[in-house]
Amino acid sequence: MNDSARQFYDELAEAYHLIFEDWHKSILRQGRIFSDIIQERYQKSFNLRILDCSCGIGTQAIGLAKYGYDLTATDISQNAVARANVEALKAGVNIRFGIADMRSLISQVEGVFDIVISCDNSLPHIISDEELLTSAQNMWAKLSTPGFLLITIRDYDKIINEKPVSTIPRIIDDTSGRRIIFQIWDWAAQDKIYTLNHYIIQEYKSHWQTKHTKTTYRALLRKELSNILSKAGFVDIEWLDPEVSGFYQPIVVAHKKRPTVT
Repeated sequence: MNDSARQFYDELAEAYHLIFEDWHKSILRQGRIFSDIIQERYQKSFNLRILDCSCGIGTQAIGLAKYGYDLTATDISQNAVARANVEALKAGVNIRFGIADMRSLISQVEGVFDIVISCDNSLPHIISDEELLTSAQNMWAKLSTPGFLLITIRDYDKIINEKPVSTIPRIIDDTSGRRIIFQIWDWAAQDKIYTLNHYIIQEYKSHWQTKHTKTTYRALLRKELSNILSKAGFVDIEWLDPEVSGFYQPIVVAHKKRPTVT
């Protein structure tokens, strides 16, 4: 992971909610989706410790905290964590926040957790196999036994051959005014690396304001991520497609193996 990810989220933190048609409704919807996945595996126990290790401004962490889970939330972006802390207080939920890198959770985050999550295509900011494995090993180390990891990423298996250069612009009208959100992707000579240019063009009185941020991603394929998780010690790796989960990205769930009884 290079500094572009930290800078990207630092610069985007104050405007991140504008990406959503209604961010507060998204918090509730995502909280329900992820809680349903958790409850399927923990048989209706809400007394669970969750680490969101790429929390951003708190979209998933706040949603899950509303269900009564015990949340710790960290991110590499100081500005995003500061915003998440403010939003959690507004939402009336108690979350422990901190600054941490996914590659250094062992040294930067105290305790172990029943579940570790990383959502919204955060992991593919990490480019190399070595650093992806380091991140997976750190997530594995922060899990109790048994426990499971939940990650969501963009569906690169569907788009890698086409290598799109842009997303379809979305136009949102609400009480804050009209805005247009889209991305331009600049693919590098290296097969699976691209620079994402993110634009929010917002109507303000009689003129328009443009916010541009950029960062680097790796088009991380499902088989590649599954292999890395397996090398880190995860088992029973399963993929949930959006048609099954209701979430907008594919979800991978990977379990920490139970100790062998002798």
